[in-house]
Amino acid sequence: MDPSSVSFAAATASPRTSRARPEQLKVNQAAFEAHLSEAAQGRPRQADIELSRHSVFAGHEAGSGMVAQQPDMQLILVSNRVSSFDAGKPKTGGLAAALEPAVERSGAVWMGASGTLSDGSEQLTPLEQHGKGQVVKVDLPAAHYAGFYHGYSNSTLWPALHSLTERMSPESEEHYNSYCEINRAMARALSRLRKRDAIWVHDYHLLSLGKELRELTIEQPIGFFLHTPWPNPDVIERVPHHLNLMQSMLAYDLVGFQTRRDLNNFLRCLQVHLGMESRSDVVISEQGLTRCQVFPIGIDPQQFAEYAVESLVEYRQEISSIQDKLNCTKLAIGVDRLDYTKGIDNRIKALDLLLTNKPHSISLLQIGTSSRADIPAYSEYQRDIASLVEDVNRKHGSDDGCEPITYRKGHFPQVELAGHYRTADVGVVTLLRDGMNLVAKEYVAAQDPNDPGVLVLSKFAGAAEELNENMALHVDPTSPDDIAAAISAAIEMPREERIERYRAMINTLEAYTIHDWSKEFVRELYPSRGALPADHFRYLGFGWLNEAQVPMYATVEELNVAVKHVQDTRWILPESAAGRSRGGLD
Repeated sequence: MDPSSVSFAAATASPRTSRARPEQLKVNQAAFEAHLSEAAQGRPRQADIELSRHSVFAGHEAGSGMVAQQPDMQLILVSNRVSSFDAGKPKTGGLAAALEPAVERSGAVWMGASGTLSDGSEQLTPLEQHGKGQVVKVDLPAAHYAGFYHGYSNSTLWPALHSLTERMSPESEEHYNSYCEINRAMARALSRLRKRDAIWVHDYHLLSLGKELRELTIEQPIGFFLHTPWPNPDVIERVPHHLNLMQSMLAYDLVGFQTRRDLNNFLRCLQVHLGMESRSDVVISEQGLTRCQVFPIGIDPQQFAEYAVESLVEYRQEISSIQDKLNCTKLAIGVDRLDYTKGIDNRIKALDLLLTNKPHSISLLQIGTSSRADIPAYSEYQRDIASLVEDVNRKHGSDDGCEPITYRKGHFPQVELAGHYRTADVGVVTLLRDGMNLVAKEYVAAQDPNDPGVLVLSKFAGAAEELNENMALHVDPTSPDDIAAAISAAIEMPREERIERYRAMINTLEAYTIHDWSKEFVRELYPSRGALPADHFRYLGFGWLNEAQVPMYATVEELNVAVKHVQDTRWILPESAAGRSRGGLD
C-alpha cells in the first residue's frame, strides 16, 4: 500500500466499518488531548519522534486494531444508466466511455436504471456478465422517474452545473421530491446486493445517493465522481434545495472532480453557503470526513490510434464519400450530442463568417447524436441547428452541388469515428462548458503522427486544463469571430508546428489514461475500510492528513514548536464529527 496516498481519521469499531461512532470520537479526542498535554510538558513519547512511515500500513498484527487489504474486495459502480457494452454502438457520453473498461477489466458490478418503470417497489434484473465484470439493472418507480430525470436532473441541475441558468425551467417542489425518491429507491436496490466492499457513485443524477445509503446503515467506503462541471457560488444558489444537495454530498468519503477549477468552486460553495471551511481539500462535517480530489478522465490513446488505422480499411467507402465532396478544401470535424451546452450553433456561425471571408476554404463534417429530444429545450435546439446548417449550405454551396456542411445525425461506432477524425485537418470542440470532453482527446489520439491535424478547443472545456494553449488553439465558445479566426489559423498552420503541438498533446494523453483514472480513484477509495488505532488520531490535530506528512522530530524542542500551532488546526475535529478513514489500494 502506498502511504503517500493515504488519509485517515478515527479508529472504527470493527474492520468492517469505515466510520466511527460519536462515542468513539470522544475517546479518540481524549487520547489526542492527553498527547498534547504530554507534549506541552516536554515528555514526547518515543513513538512520536521515531514514527516509521510504513509501520501503520504494513504487516498489521493481530490485536493492533488494523486490517490488511483483502484481495477479494467487490466494487460496485452506480449511475443513472448503464452502457450497452456493444462494440458496434457508439458511447453516448463520457460516462459510458469511462466506465465500460473499468467494469470489463476490474470485475466490478455496475448498477443503473433498466429503463423499465414499475408501479411498485424497485426490482433488480439478473446479473449480466461483461468481461470480468457484471451489470445489474433496476426497475424504478414510474410515479417519480419523470420528475427526477426530465424535471430536476436535466431541466434544473444540468443547465445550472453548466452555468446556463437561463436554461433552467421553473422548478416545482414535486420535481425535487421525485429526485430524492429515486435516489432512495436506488439506495434500497443497492442495499440488496450482497457483496459491496466499496461503492462508487457517478454523476449529477445521484448527488444524494450517498446520504440515502448512510441512512440505510451502509458503512462501506462510498465515493462519488461528478462528470459535469461544478459552478461558482452565485450560480449554485439558483438551484432549488442547493443546501440540501451539498450537505448530502458530504456523506461521501471521496468526491472527485474533472478539474481543479470545479473542485475549487465546490469548496467555495461550501464556504459561502454552508459556512464550512476546508483544509488540504478535506471537509469535516457532522457526517464525517470528506476528501475532494481531481481525477481528469482520460481515454485509451493507443486503442484509438489503432481504431484510426483500422477504420481507413473497414470504413473506406464511408470516409471516401465525405472526401469526394470536399473539392480540395480542408476538412473540419465536430462530434457532439445535440445538446445546447455543446455550442454547435456558434460553430456553424463561425463557419459562415470564415467562408464569407475565404470562400471554399473549409468544409465541416458535423456528426450529431440526438439527446433528450423529449425535453422541449433540446428539441428546439436541434431544430435550430438543422436550420442553421440549411442556411449556410444554401449561402455557400457550389454550383456542382457540394455543400460546406455535411450534417450526419445518428450513432457512429468508435472505429468509424476514429477514421473520420484521422482524415480531418481540424477538430472543432466549441462547447460552452463541459466537465472534460473526450472527443477532444479522441481526435488527438486518432491523428497521423507525421501529418496531424489541429485541435480548436473551448477554453471552458475541462480538457483545456490539460491541453493548454501551447498544444490546442483555445477559443471563446460564445464568439463566432474567435472560433473562425482559430479555424483559419489551424488550416494555415505549418506542418512542423502541427507536429510539435500534436506530440505535446499525445504525451499528455498517454501519461494519464482512462485506466489510470479508474485505478487512481479506486486506490484512493478502497482503504477507507482499514481501521486506525485511536492513538494515531492525533495526526489530524496537527493538521496532517496522512502519515507521510508527519515530520520527524529530532528533539523535544522541535515537537514543542509544532504543538504551539495546534490551536490553528483544531478546527479539523468537531466533537460531533463521524470521522471516516481512507487511503489507497496497491
